[in-house]
Amino acid sequence: MQVGILAGGFGTRLSEETTHIPKPMVEIGEKPILWHIMKIYSNYGYNDFIIMLGYKGYIIKEYFANLFLHQSDVSIDLKKNKIEILNSNSEPWTVKLIDTGLNVMTGARVKRIEKYIDEDQFMLTYGDGVCDVDINKLVDFHNKEKRIGTLTAVQPEGRFGALKVENNSIKSFTEKPKGDQMWINGGFFVLNKCVFDYIDNNPQNVWETDVLEKLSQDDQLSAYKHDGFWQCMDTLREKNYLNKLLQNNNAPWIKK
Repeated sequence: MQVGILAGGFGTRLSEETTHIPKPMVEIGEKPILWHIMKIYSNYGYNDFIIMLGYKGYIIKEYFANLFLHQSDVSIDLKKNKIEILNSNSEPWTVKLIDTGLNVMTGARVKRIEKYIDEDQFMLTYGDGVCDVDINKLVDFHNKEKRIGTLTAVQPEGRFGALKVENNSIKSFTEKPKGDQMWINGGFFVLNKCVFDYIDNNPQNVWETDVLEKLSQDDQLSAYKHDGFWQCMDTLREKNYLNKLLQNNNAPWIKK
């Protein structure tokens, strides 16, 4: 099954990093978050990717064009202009890099990869979030539900600790409880190819409102509830948090 990754946005909320590179190329532990996302799928045997490019997409193209060389031991004969690969630790990935436009919204980007989808089902996610969801269980759930789309629903951790107050007296502290108990769209979709019938060719078509809401209205969108780890990377604080988890050898999205 192919995996589409949305990687074309401007990433304005992470402007400290995205002035010079697209957000999916912001590094977590010396690897772009895009690489981390692809490893999540690769760990379950999904190695065929379609990356939807936009803002500074050429940087992502250059990264993958050179990735094999960067992950290999090589012998270079300058006189003969010859490179010999001695040993490679490269990933077993096939990567299509599709320019889906600059000022284009998420739904329109998905529409523009329709011709590259080979099977009746494919997966989709965002290029700025990691999760420890079991991809195989997600796919099995989707097939059991028999709807056009399945999204991974998550409950993000609250930003602040909470207090339990009775009669103006503080009784207890809770360190960063799960938000407000509401489920949100965590990405990590499984989709039937007929989802493209729900997307028109308008460049301003938004995946979350123009597509997912229509699927919901037609009872064609399932929620796979994931109560494990999930974290997006919208701000510098969140980027630093992910880096800290990795540095402390406590990154739940990395399969041991």
